[in-house]
Amino acid sequence: MDRILTATWGLPGGHTLAVYRSHGGYGALAKALAMTPEAIVDQVKAANLRGRGGAGFPCGVKWGFLPKDLAKPRYLVVNADEGEPGTFKDRAILEKDPHRLLEGILITAYALKVETAYVYLRGEFGQPGQSLTEAIGEATQAGYLGTNILGSGYSLEIVLHYGAGAYICGEETALLESIEGKPGKPRPKPPFPAVVGLFGCPTIINNVETLACIPTIIERGGEWFHKLGRERDGGTKIYGVSGHVKRPGLYEAPLGLSLRTLVYDLGGGIRDDRPLKAVIPGGVSCVPLKPDEIDVTMDFASMTAAGTMLGTAGAIVMDVTTCMVRMATRIARFYHHESCGQCTPCREGSGWILRILEEIEAGRGSPEDLDLLVDICNHIQGNTICAFGDALAMPIRGYVTKFESEFLRHLEKGGCPFPAW
Repeated sequence: MDRILTATWGLPGGHTLAVYRSHGGYGALAKALAMTPEAIVDQVKAANLRGRGGAGFPCGVKWGFLPKDLAKPRYLVVNADEGEPGTFKDRAILEKDPHRLLEGILITAYALKVETAYVYLRGEFGQPGQSLTEAIGEATQAGYLGTNILGSGYSLEIVLHYGAGAYICGEETALLESIEGKPGKPRPKPPFPAVVGLFGCPTIINNVETLACIPTIIERGGEWFHKLGRERDGGTKIYGVSGHVKRPGLYEAPLGLSLRTLVYDLGGGIRDDRPLKAVIPGGVSCVPLKPDEIDVTMDFASMTAAGTMLGTAGAIVMDVTTCMVRMATRIARFYHHESCGQCTPCREGSGWILRILEEIEAGRGSPEDLDLLVDICNHIQGNTICAFGDALAMPIRGYVTKFESEFLRHLEKGGCPFPAW
Protein backbone atom coordinates (compact mmCIF):
# COMPACT_ATOMS: atom_id res chain seq x y z
CA MET A 1 0.00 0.00 0.00
CA ASP A 2 1.24 3.50 -0.85
CA ARG A 3 1.83 5.67 2.17
CA ILE A 4 -0.64 8.55 2.37
CA LEU A 5 -0.48 10.28 5.72
CA THR A 6 3.19 9.42 6.16
CA ALA A 7 4.41 9.91 2.58
CA THR A 8 6.98 12.60 3.42
CA TRP A 9 8.06 11.22 6.80
CA GLY A 10 11.78 10.59 6.96
CA LEU A 11 12.60 12.63 3.86
CA PRO A 12 15.21 15.40 4.21
CA GLY A 13 13.22 18.57 4.89
CA GLY A 14 10.02 16.52 4.90
CA HIS A 15 8.28 19.11 7.05
CA THR A 16 8.92 21.98 4.63
CA LEU A 17 6.66 23.49 1.99
CA ALA A 18 9.08 22.61 -0.80
CA VAL A 19 8.97 18.88 -0.04
CA TYR A 20 5.23 18.91 0.55
CA ARG A 21 4.61 20.60 -2.81
CA SER A 22 6.93 18.14 -4.54
CA HIS A 23 4.49 15.43 -3.43
CA GLY A 24 1.45 17.28 -4.77
CA GLY A 25 0.85 19.35 -1.68
CA TYR A 26 -1.84 22.06 -1.87
CA GLY A 27 -3.15 20.64 -5.12
CA ALA A 28 -6.19 19.41 -3.22
CA LEU A 29 -6.74 22.94 -1.87
CA ALA A 30 -6.81 24.38 -5.38
CA LYS A 31 -9.27 21.66 -6.40
CA ALA A 32 -11.45 22.27 -3.34
CA LEU A 33 -11.64 26.02 -3.96
CA ALA A 34 -13.19 25.25 -7.35
CA MET A 35 -15.84 23.05 -5.71
CA THR A 36 -18.91 24.05 -3.74
CA PRO A 37 -18.70 23.62 0.04
CA GLU A 38 -21.57 21.14 -0.19
CA ALA A 39 -19.67 19.00 -2.69
CA ILE A 40 -16.68 18.81 -0.33
CA VAL A 41 -18.89 17.69 2.55
CA ASP A 42 -20.42 15.03 0.29
CA GLN A 43 -16.96 13.66 -0.54
CA VAL A 44 -16.04 13.44 3.15
CA LYS A 45 -19.27 11.59 3.85
CA ALA A 46 -18.59 9.20 0.96
CA ALA A 47 -15.11 8.56 2.39
CA ASN A 48 -16.65 7.26 5.61
CA LEU A 49 -13.93 9.08 7.50
CA ARG A 50 -14.40 8.54 11.22
CA GLY A 51 -12.79 10.77 13.79
CA ARG A 52 -9.24 9.77 14.64
CA GLY A 53 -9.24 11.30 18.12
CA GLY A 54 -10.74 8.23 19.79
CA ALA A 55 -14.52 8.57 19.59
CA GLY A 56 -14.74 7.52 15.93
CA PHE A 57 -17.74 9.68 15.04
CA PRO A 58 -18.31 10.05 11.25
CA CYS A 59 -16.61 13.29 10.23
CA GLY A 60 -18.96 14.32 7.41
CA VAL A 61 -22.01 13.70 9.58
CA LYS A 62 -20.49 15.87 12.31
CA TRP A 63 -19.95 18.69 9.83
CA GLY A 64 -23.60 18.45 8.86
CA PHE A 65 -24.70 19.42 12.36
CA LEU A 66 -23.78 23.07 11.79
CA PRO A 67 -26.88 25.27 11.61
CA LYS A 68 -27.59 26.40 8.06
CA ASP A 69 -28.78 29.98 8.54
CA LEU A 70 -27.57 31.14 11.96
CA ALA A 71 -26.33 34.74 11.80
CA LYS A 72 -23.18 34.11 13.84
CA PRO A 73 -19.55 33.41 12.95
CA ARG A 74 -18.53 29.77 12.60
CA TYR A 75 -15.32 28.33 14.01
CA LEU A 76 -13.16 25.32 13.29
CA VAL A 77 -11.11 24.07 16.24
CA VAL A 78 -8.31 21.57 15.79
CA ASN A 79 -7.77 19.30 18.77
CA ALA A 80 -3.98 18.92 19.00
CA ASP A 81 -4.04 18.33 22.76
CA GLU A 82 -2.75 14.77 22.44
CA GLY A 83 -2.54 13.63 26.05
CA GLU A 84 -3.65 9.98 26.03
CA PRO A 85 -0.76 7.89 27.42
CA GLY A 86 0.51 5.56 24.72
CA THR A 87 -0.53 7.90 21.89
CA PHE A 88 1.95 9.93 19.84
CA LYS A 89 0.61 10.04 16.26
CA ASP A 90 -0.61 13.66 16.22
CA ARG A 91 2.72 14.90 17.54
CA ALA A 92 4.44 13.13 14.64
CA ILE A 93 2.09 14.74 12.08
CA LEU A 94 2.75 18.19 13.53
CA GLU A 95 6.51 17.68 13.50
CA LYS A 96 6.97 15.73 10.27
CA ASP A 97 4.22 17.01 7.95
CA PRO A 98 2.55 20.18 9.27
CA HIS A 99 1.56 21.32 5.78
CA ARG A 100 -0.71 18.29 5.36
CA LEU A 101 -2.55 19.39 8.48
CA LEU A 102 -2.71 22.99 7.23
CA GLU A 103 -4.14 21.92 3.88
CA GLY A 104 -6.72 19.82 5.70
CA ILE A 105 -7.65 22.80 7.89
CA LEU A 106 -7.96 25.08 4.85
CA ILE A 107 -10.21 22.71 2.90
CA THR A 108 -12.36 22.01 5.95
CA ALA A 109 -12.70 25.66 6.85
CA TYR A 110 -13.70 26.53 3.29
CA ALA A 111 -16.26 23.72 3.24
CA LEU A 112 -17.75 24.89 6.55
CA LYS A 113 -17.63 28.61 5.63
CA VAL A 114 -15.28 29.35 8.49
CA GLU A 115 -13.04 32.42 8.53
CA THR A 116 -11.11 31.74 11.76
CA ALA A 117 -9.66 28.39 12.86
CA TYR A 118 -8.03 27.65 16.20
CA VAL A 119 -5.40 24.98 16.79
CA TYR A 120 -5.34 23.94 20.45
CA LEU A 121 -1.87 22.55 21.14
CA ARG A 122 -0.83 20.50 24.12
CA GLY A 123 1.28 22.73 26.34
CA GLU A 124 4.29 20.40 26.18
CA PHE A 125 4.36 20.44 22.37
CA GLY A 126 7.31 22.80 21.96
CA GLN A 127 8.84 21.33 18.79
CA PRO A 128 5.51 20.40 17.18
CA GLY A 129 4.27 23.94 17.80
CA GLN A 130 7.42 25.42 16.31
CA SER A 131 7.09 23.20 13.26
CA LEU A 132 3.48 24.25 12.75
CA THR A 133 4.34 27.93 13.26
CA GLU A 134 7.02 27.74 10.57
CA ALA A 135 4.61 25.99 8.22
CA ILE A 136 1.99 28.69 8.74
CA GLY A 137 4.60 31.29 7.80
CA GLU A 138 5.57 29.40 4.64
CA ALA A 139 1.96 28.84 3.61
CA THR A 140 1.05 32.48 4.17
CA GLN A 141 4.00 33.72 2.14
CA ALA A 142 3.10 31.35 -0.70
CA GLY A 143 -0.52 32.54 -0.80
CA TYR A 144 -2.09 29.36 0.57
CA LEU A 145 -3.19 31.03 3.78
CA GLY A 146 -4.40 34.50 4.72
CA THR A 147 -6.39 36.89 2.55
CA ASN A 148 -7.81 35.97 -0.87
CA ILE A 149 -6.28 32.48 -0.93
CA LEU A 150 -5.08 31.55 -4.44
CA GLY A 151 -7.18 34.42 -5.79
CA SER A 152 -10.40 32.66 -4.76
CA GLY A 153 -11.77 35.48 -2.60
CA TYR A 154 -11.74 33.14 0.40
CA SER A 155 -9.71 34.15 3.48
CA LEU A 156 -8.73 32.26 6.64
CA GLU A 157 -6.88 33.13 9.82
CA ILE A 158 -5.35 30.34 11.93
CA VAL A 159 -4.76 31.01 15.63
CA LEU A 160 -2.48 28.78 17.72
CA HIS A 161 -3.53 28.36 21.34
CA TYR A 162 -1.39 26.46 23.82
CA GLY A 163 -2.94 24.56 26.70
CA ALA A 164 -1.25 24.11 30.05
CA GLY A 165 -0.83 20.35 30.08
CA ALA A 166 -4.30 19.33 31.33
CA TYR A 167 -5.45 15.97 29.96
CA ILE A 168 -9.10 16.93 30.48
CA CYS A 169 -8.71 19.64 27.82
CA GLY A 170 -8.58 16.90 25.21
CA GLU A 171 -12.34 16.68 25.84
CA GLU A 172 -13.81 19.00 23.26
CA THR A 173 -15.95 21.23 25.47
CA ALA A 174 -13.23 21.56 28.13
CA LEU A 175 -10.95 22.59 25.26
CA LEU A 176 -13.40 25.32 24.26
CA GLU A 177 -13.59 26.56 27.84
CA SER A 178 -9.80 26.74 27.95
CA ILE A 179 -9.59 28.78 24.72
CA GLU A 180 -12.12 31.19 26.23
CA GLY A 181 -9.83 31.70 29.23
CA LYS A 182 -11.86 29.65 31.70
CA PRO A 183 -10.88 26.56 33.73
CA GLY A 184 -10.85 23.48 31.52
CA LYS A 185 -14.03 21.80 32.71
CA PRO A 186 -16.40 19.96 30.34
CA ARG A 187 -19.78 21.49 29.56
CA PRO A 188 -23.06 19.61 29.93
CA LYS A 189 -24.50 18.61 26.56
CA PRO A 190 -26.80 19.53 24.87
CA PRO A 191 -26.27 22.08 23.49
CA PHE A 192 -23.52 20.55 21.41
CA PRO A 193 -20.57 22.59 20.08
CA ALA A 194 -21.88 22.48 16.51
CA VAL A 195 -24.71 24.73 17.69
CA VAL A 196 -23.25 26.52 20.74
CA GLY A 197 -19.50 26.20 20.73
CA LEU A 198 -16.58 28.61 20.90
CA PHE A 199 -17.69 32.04 22.11
CA GLY A 200 -21.27 30.80 21.88
CA CYS A 201 -20.99 30.27 18.13
CA PRO A 202 -21.36 27.16 15.93
CA THR A 203 -18.11 25.21 16.13
CA ILE A 204 -16.70 22.02 14.62
CA ILE A 205 -13.88 20.31 16.52
CA ASN A 206 -11.70 17.79 14.70
CA ASN A 207 -8.57 15.85 15.60
CA VAL A 208 -5.20 16.42 13.88
CA GLU A 209 -5.10 13.04 12.11
CA THR A 210 -8.72 13.42 11.00
CA LEU A 211 -7.97 16.69 9.21
CA ALA A 212 -4.74 15.29 7.77
CA CYS A 213 -6.90 12.83 5.80
CA ILE A 214 -8.94 15.55 4.08
CA PRO A 215 -6.48 16.53 1.29
CA THR A 216 -6.29 12.93 0.03
CA ILE A 217 -10.08 12.57 0.11
CA ILE A 218 -10.48 15.64 -2.09
CA GLU A 219 -7.57 14.71 -4.36
CA ARG A 220 -8.53 11.04 -4.95
CA GLY A 221 -12.25 11.06 -4.11
CA GLY A 222 -14.29 9.87 -1.18
CA GLU A 223 -15.08 6.45 -2.65
CA TRP A 224 -11.42 5.75 -3.34
CA PHE A 225 -10.50 6.62 0.24
CA HIS A 226 -13.39 4.55 1.61
CA LYS A 227 -12.23 1.42 -0.23
CA LEU A 228 -8.84 1.56 1.48
CA GLY A 229 -10.46 0.59 4.78
CA ARG A 230 -13.54 -1.35 5.80
CA GLU A 231 -17.24 -0.94 5.10
CA ARG A 232 -17.90 1.44 8.00
CA ASP A 233 -14.32 2.63 8.50
CA GLY A 234 -12.77 4.33 5.50
CA GLY A 235 -9.13 5.01 4.77
CA THR A 236 -5.84 4.30 6.41
CA LYS A 237 -4.83 4.82 10.02
CA ILE A 238 -1.60 5.68 11.78
CA TYR A 239 -1.16 2.86 14.30
CA GLY A 240 1.17 3.24 17.24
CA VAL A 241 2.87 0.43 19.10
CA SER A 242 5.01 0.86 22.20
CA GLY A 243 6.04 -1.06 25.28
CA HIS A 244 7.67 -4.49 25.16
CA VAL A 245 8.12 -4.83 21.40
CA LYS A 246 11.24 -4.98 19.28
CA ARG A 247 10.24 -2.21 16.87
CA PRO A 248 8.12 0.41 18.65
CA GLY A 249 6.89 3.24 16.48
CA LEU A 250 4.17 4.47 14.15
CA TYR A 251 2.90 2.51 11.16
CA GLU A 252 0.36 3.50 8.51
CA ALA A 253 -1.98 0.73 7.38
CA PRO A 254 -5.61 0.33 6.29
CA LEU A 255 -8.25 0.48 9.00
CA GLY A 256 -8.97 -3.10 10.00
CA LEU A 257 -5.36 -4.22 10.50
CA SER A 258 -5.14 -7.23 12.83
CA LEU A 259 -3.89 -6.42 16.32
CA ARG A 260 -1.70 -9.51 16.14
CA THR A 261 -0.17 -8.20 12.91
CA LEU A 262 0.55 -4.85 14.55
CA VAL A 263 2.31 -6.48 17.49
CA TYR A 264 4.17 -9.34 15.83
CA ASP A 265 4.76 -8.19 12.24
CA LEU A 266 5.00 -4.40 12.30
CA GLY A 267 6.17 -4.25 15.92
CA GLY A 268 8.59 -7.13 15.44
CA GLY A 269 7.21 -9.27 18.25
CA ILE A 270 7.91 -9.25 21.98
CA ARG A 271 11.31 -8.12 23.22
CA ASP A 272 13.65 -10.98 24.20
CA ASP A 273 11.01 -13.32 22.73
CA ARG A 274 9.17 -13.46 26.03
CA PRO A 275 5.51 -14.54 26.20
CA LEU A 276 2.89 -11.85 25.75
CA LYS A 277 0.76 -10.95 28.76
CA ALA A 278 -1.59 -8.22 27.52
CA VAL A 279 -2.08 -5.46 24.94
CA ILE A 280 -3.83 -2.15 25.50
CA PRO A 281 -5.15 -1.50 21.98
CA GLY A 282 -5.65 2.27 21.86
CA GLY A 283 -4.36 4.24 24.83
CA VAL A 284 -4.73 3.59 28.56
CA SER A 285 -8.48 4.31 28.61
CA CYS A 286 -9.02 1.03 26.71
CA VAL A 287 -9.64 -2.35 28.35
CA PRO A 288 -6.54 -4.57 27.92
CA LEU A 289 -6.73 -7.70 25.78
CA LYS A 290 -5.14 -11.00 26.78
CA PRO A 291 -3.00 -13.07 24.35
CA ASP A 292 -5.95 -15.19 23.22
CA GLU A 293 -7.94 -12.04 22.36
CA ILE A 294 -5.59 -10.27 19.95
CA ASP A 295 -6.82 -11.94 16.75
CA VAL A 296 -9.15 -9.02 16.24
CA THR A 297 -9.26 -6.39 13.51
CA MET A 298 -8.44 -2.86 14.60
CA ASP A 299 -11.62 -1.09 13.55
CA PHE A 300 -14.22 0.58 15.74
CA ALA A 301 -16.94 -2.10 15.60
CA SER A 302 -14.62 -5.09 16.03
CA MET A 303 -12.89 -3.58 19.04
CA THR A 304 -16.23 -2.78 20.66
CA ALA A 305 -17.35 -6.37 20.07
CA ALA A 306 -14.13 -7.53 21.76
CA GLY A 307 -15.06 -5.59 24.88
CA THR A 308 -12.62 -2.74 24.41
CA MET A 309 -12.12 0.26 22.08
CA LEU A 310 -9.99 1.19 19.10
CA GLY A 311 -9.39 4.57 20.74
CA THR A 312 -6.40 6.24 19.15
CA ALA A 313 -4.96 2.89 17.96
CA GLY A 314 -1.89 3.47 20.11
CA ALA A 315 -1.19 -0.07 21.33
CA ILE A 316 0.82 -0.66 24.50
CA VAL A 317 2.34 -4.15 24.69
CA MET A 318 3.15 -5.87 27.99
CA ASP A 319 5.13 -9.08 28.40
CA VAL A 320 4.99 -11.55 31.29
CA THR A 321 7.30 -9.47 33.47
CA THR A 322 4.59 -6.80 33.83
CA CYS A 323 2.71 -6.48 37.11
CA MET A 324 -0.90 -5.80 36.18
CA VAL A 325 -1.73 -4.44 39.64
CA ARG A 326 1.06 -1.91 39.29
CA MET A 327 -0.13 -1.05 35.79
CA ALA A 328 -3.68 -0.48 37.01
CA THR A 329 -2.35 1.62 39.89
CA ARG A 330 -0.38 3.88 37.57
CA ILE A 331 -3.39 4.35 35.32
CA ALA A 332 -5.58 5.19 38.33
CA ARG A 333 -2.96 7.65 39.61
CA PHE A 334 -2.93 9.39 36.24
CA TYR A 335 -6.71 9.75 36.12
CA HIS A 336 -6.96 10.86 39.74
CA HIS A 337 -4.37 13.56 39.07
CA GLU A 338 -6.01 14.70 35.83
CA SER A 339 -9.65 14.77 36.99
CA CYS A 340 -11.07 18.29 36.77
CA GLY A 341 -13.06 17.61 39.94
CA GLN A 342 -16.37 18.79 38.56
CA CYS A 343 -18.28 15.49 38.94
CA THR A 344 -18.45 13.77 42.33
CA PRO A 345 -18.25 10.17 41.02
CA CYS A 346 -15.04 10.96 39.13
CA ARG A 347 -13.48 13.28 41.71
CA GLU A 348 -14.08 11.00 44.70
CA GLY A 349 -14.12 7.67 42.90
CA SER A 350 -10.73 8.12 41.24
CA GLY A 351 -9.04 8.76 44.57
CA TRP A 352 -10.86 5.87 46.21
CA ILE A 353 -9.78 3.48 43.44
CA LEU A 354 -6.18 4.68 43.68
CA ARG A 355 -6.02 4.16 47.45
CA ILE A 356 -7.39 0.62 47.19
CA LEU A 357 -4.98 -0.31 44.40
CA GLU A 358 -2.00 1.09 46.31
CA GLU A 359 -2.97 -1.07 49.26
CA ILE A 360 -3.26 -4.19 47.10
CA GLU A 361 0.07 -3.49 45.40
CA ALA A 362 1.63 -3.31 48.87
CA GLY A 363 0.05 -6.65 49.78
CA ARG A 364 -2.49 -5.19 52.15
CA GLY A 365 -6.27 -5.24 51.96
CA SER A 366 -8.60 -8.18 51.41
CA PRO A 367 -10.17 -10.15 48.52
CA GLU A 368 -13.38 -8.19 49.09
CA ASP A 369 -11.55 -5.11 47.83
CA LEU A 370 -11.73 -6.54 44.30
CA ASP A 371 -15.52 -6.56 44.40
CA LEU A 372 -15.42 -3.05 45.82
CA LEU A 373 -13.23 -1.83 42.94
CA VAL A 374 -15.67 -3.22 40.39
CA ASP A 375 -18.58 -1.66 42.26
CA ILE A 376 -16.91 1.77 42.32
CA CYS A 377 -16.19 1.52 38.59
CA ASN A 378 -19.81 0.61 37.92
CA HIS A 379 -20.98 3.69 39.81
CA ILE A 380 -18.57 6.01 37.99
CA GLN A 381 -19.29 4.82 34.45
CA GLY A 382 -22.13 6.70 32.82
CA ASN A 383 -22.54 9.11 35.73
CA THR A 384 -20.23 11.98 34.75
CA ILE A 385 -20.62 14.98 32.44
CA CYS A 386 -17.92 13.77 30.05
CA ALA A 387 -16.31 10.44 29.17
CA PHE A 388 -13.38 10.95 31.56
CA GLY A 389 -15.05 8.85 34.26
CA ASP A 390 -15.69 6.04 31.78
CA ALA A 391 -12.05 6.23 30.64
CA LEU A 392 -11.00 5.43 34.21
CA ALA A 393 -13.71 2.94 35.12
CA MET A 394 -13.61 0.69 32.05
CA PRO A 395 -9.90 -0.23 32.07
CA ILE A 396 -9.65 -0.59 35.86
CA ARG A 397 -12.61 -2.97 35.88
CA GLY A 398 -10.92 -4.83 33.01
CA TYR A 399 -7.68 -5.29 34.94
CA VAL A 400 -9.48 -6.53 38.06
CA THR A 401 -11.74 -9.00 36.23
CA LYS A 402 -9.20 -10.30 33.69
CA PHE A 403 -6.27 -10.61 36.08
CA GLU A 404 -8.08 -11.40 39.33
CA SER A 405 -5.65 -14.19 40.24
CA GLU A 406 -2.74 -11.74 40.08
CA PHE A 407 -4.50 -9.33 42.43
CA LEU A 408 -5.18 -12.19 44.87
CA ARG A 409 -1.55 -13.29 44.60
CA HIS A 410 -0.45 -9.89 45.91
CA LEU A 411 -2.67 -10.33 48.95
CA GLU A 412 -1.54 -13.91 49.56
CA LYS A 413 2.17 -13.03 49.38
CA GLY A 414 1.84 -9.78 51.32
CA GLY A 415 3.39 -7.73 48.52
CA CYS A 416 4.10 -7.51 44.81
CA PRO A 417 5.66 -10.72 43.42
CA PHE A 418 7.18 -8.89 40.46
CA PRO A 419 10.51 -7.05 40.37
CA ALA A 420 10.52 -3.27 40.57
CA TRP A 421 10.42 -1.39 37.27
